[in-house]
Amino acid sequence: MLGGGMDGQNLQERLYALLANQLGLEREDLAPEAHILDDLGADSLDVVELMMAIEESFEIVVPDEEVERLQTIADVQRYLEVRTV
Repeated sequence: MLGGGMDGQNLQERLYALLANQLGLEREDLAPEAHILDDLGADSLDVVELMMAIEESFEIVVPDEEVERLQTIADVQRYLEVRTV
């Protein structure tokens, strides 16, 4: 269990639901190693909108320089696990 009461499974489910909704995909289409731009068909506008949705949903701020490092779903999940304690 993470410090703030959100365990990793709940965080993952919230993230995957948000990704599926934002990108118009099915939950089954998402995998941790999926590259957001290359594998999920997102473009730069999709990434901006996705980060805004993540910031709102998880009540965090993701600096622009951090966004560039978040390439895969697993990258985003690890980022959130550290910052949503």
